[in-house]
Amino acid sequence: MAPNEANRAGGFSGAVDRATDSTTFERVARAGHVMSGFVHLLVAYIIIQLAFGNGGDADQSGALGTLASKPGGRFVLWVAAVAFVAMALWRLAETVLGPHVTEGSQGDPEGPSLMDRAKAFGLALVYFAFAFSAVQFARGAGKSSGQQNAGLSARLMESGAGKTLLIVVALVAIAIGGYHVYKGASKNFCDDLKGQPSKLVEPLGVIGYVAKGLVIAGAGVLVIVAVLKSDPSKATGLDGAVKTLGSAPYGQVLLVLAGLGIAAYGVYSFVMARNARM
Repeated sequence: MAPNEANRAGGFSGAVDRATDSTTFERVARAGHVMSGFVHLLVAYIIIQLAFGNGGDADQSGALGTLASKPGGRFVLWVAAVAFVAMALWRLAETVLGPHVTEGSQGDPEGPSLMDRAKAFGLALVYFAFAFSAVQFARGAGKSSGQQNAGLSARLMESGAGKTLLIVVALVAIAIGGYHVYKGASKNFCDDLKGQPSKLVEPLGVIGYVAKGLVIAGAGVLVIVAVLKSDPSKATGLDGAVKTLGSAPYGQVLLVLAGLGIAAYGVYSFVMARNARM
């Protein structure tokens, strides 16, 4: 790298490093975990409602819509949007500097891997998407993500390239879901926490990650089914995966278990807000 390029890179990394030294920035970013916890608990509530015959969208848009309809809900959504943006920016900082930036040399003595940076960047995109959705619902312009997914899938299915893109997206979703299941079953999530998790926290993480992973993977499988059957109505994301689960034998029991699993992840998110390595 040329000296001028090295100086520019160093200057940018140094600015990012100084930004993450801000206690206020870290606290607002940690609030992203709190808001994520609330969203997952609302999704869990909707799933259990579905188990007992009530309607609703069992995904992020359903949760945000439910919150927006409550007194003071739109104000909470604006707060959530700020917290999600802060968390997204923190993940971008981790993309540049590596994970656990506040730990300095105590984080990873070998330096961050390309996979570490890719995961941080992916999470940044997820939290920016959360923030955008929160703003939309706070403004009263939120829409069902399931309907949007079906509409987009219908347009993509009109061409061979579009179908290929859908299959790729589905495979990525299945891989992400599988990673969540692995992370929960192997208890690798413990590495994200400061100290040794308590006997209560550990099962929350296991159940939460596995449940969330299965739902995400299920959504990916449904997209593949939708492409193979040329039926975009099946490609409705997490909501479609949950409702397909409900239509299976013993669907009511499965929905209750799924709801409890997502709720466990929501509670675990509150633990992350306090104990996550940042």
